[in-house]
Amino acid sequence: MENQTIILVVMSIYMILLILFGIYQGRNVKTGSDFAIAGRKLPGWVAALSERATGESSWALLGLPGAAYATGLMEVWTAIGCVAGIIVAWVLLASRLRNEAEKYEVDTFTDYIAKRHGEVGKWIRIVGSLTIVFFFFFYVGAQFIGGGKTLNNLFGINQDLAMIIIVIMVIPYTIYGGFRSVTYTDVIQAIIMIVTLIVAPIAGLMYLAEIPEGSVFANSISDALSKSGEAYSTMTGGAVVREDSALFGTLNNWFPNSLNIVKGLGSGIIIAGAFSWFFGYLGGQPQLTMRFMAIKDARNAKIARNIGVVWTIIAYSGALMVGWIGIAIFGPNGLQDQETVMPEVLTTVFNPVVSGILITGVLAAIISTANSLLILSATELSENLIKQNKSSVTDSKKSLFQSRLVTALLSLVALLMAYFSPSDLVYAIVGYVWAGIGSTFSIVILLTLFWQRFHGIPALLTMVVGLTFTITWIVSGMDQVVTSRLLTFVVAGLTAIISTYLIKKKAS
Repeated sequence: MENQTIILVVMSIYMILLILFGIYQGRNVKTGSDFAIAGRKLPGWVAALSERATGESSWALLGLPGAAYATGLMEVWTAIGCVAGIIVAWVLLASRLRNEAEKYEVDTFTDYIAKRHGEVGKWIRIVGSLTIVFFFFFYVGAQFIGGGKTLNNLFGINQDLAMIIIVIMVIPYTIYGGFRSVTYTDVIQAIIMIVTLIVAPIAGLMYLAEIPEGSVFANSISDALSKSGEAYSTMTGGAVVREDSALFGTLNNWFPNSLNIVKGLGSGIIIAGAFSWFFGYLGGQPQLTMRFMAIKDARNAKIARNIGVVWTIIAYSGALMVGWIGIAIFGPNGLQDQETVMPEVLTTVFNPVVSGILITGVLAAIISTANSLLILSATELSENLIKQNKSSVTDSKKSLFQSRLVTALLSLVALLMAYFSPSDLVYAIVGYVWAGIGSTFSIVILLTLFWQRFHGIPALLTMVVGLTFTITWIVSGMDQVVTSRLLTFVVAGLTAIISTYLIKKKAS
């Protein structure tokens, strides 16, 4: 109980300071544009750390370590896909998107696509904004679930009540300061997150090396993976398809009595599914792309690129290590909920003060993404669907009020979605959003930037088909056979390319 009290005090002090800092930054927000994109004047280091904190969220501190704990070395493929996608985004897309945002004077993600494809700009705004808001309800809900799990695991707080506490933490400065408050508080979150992901693996390895044999499942990661079996100890062993799985059954129907072919195809499909996170990073995650667009100049874009790439490589290595250290300490079946492995490892290897500070990194990740998604959803609705006139000061103030009001309302709806979510796994929920939003909009952004022939009607069709296909594929249960993250990218890409060749652009 004493340890829990110390951790609670540390986390409470941090959250109070964070809220106050966010409100302080929000004092400079005067217009809807300030609220939505910080006037496109973010320093590179702020944009990079904010983008990374937003991109990783409870995914990197709960979902990915939990998946590494559950599958062993197999999860390396997911990390490779994510890291590759992030590097490509920073190196090839960030500067281009910053320049495009400045050229077209955009305030939102959908605003950019609509202005680039003006012949159907109105419909792109409507469909794009509604698609983003629909999926982001689930994404914000995933953050609330992640926060609820953390508080429940640490203090025994009812998870439903814990989610309400997370909402109370997120709302004040998010509503007041919008994008500016969110990005600057993200800097603090990103620093705590990276410190956690560096210090935790080092301390965990030292703990395993020093503790007497027999006190834990294994005294090293390699021992732990080996003792857990082939499914954990090789990058392909975890992909061996169980004969009672949906994937095995489907493939066996296609190739009856061909066991080796079935298992080989199954392994390839599972590895491709893990790597498929790559596709969502290619400009298709609006909350990340907005950070690229908000960078104030080309010089800062280069600074941001370097920071973003280095942060990513370190963070993903640390997240995987924490999951594997969890196997060594608790055994492959030692935790009831795999996604509590991070806080469990931290409270095991550190004293209460240090673990309290580092566990704050988990909440930091959750909050940094939750508030970013809320701001993005609110501005998409208010700027693209509600706001009617951008010309006068009066309308600008009205727009700012609308954005704040919509942010508050969306947070309450997202909380309700978290209660009724079809899955309580952060990993699964984020995966669905990565397909519906990331894989679909990545195609739209890539072709908008790099293919002059691509135009408005194909862009609109790609959004509709990507959204429809993702929902249909997941509801049908086929996502358990082949992930929608991969297939949505393929289907959206084919839709975009075929419709561009078949449908001529209207003369302007």
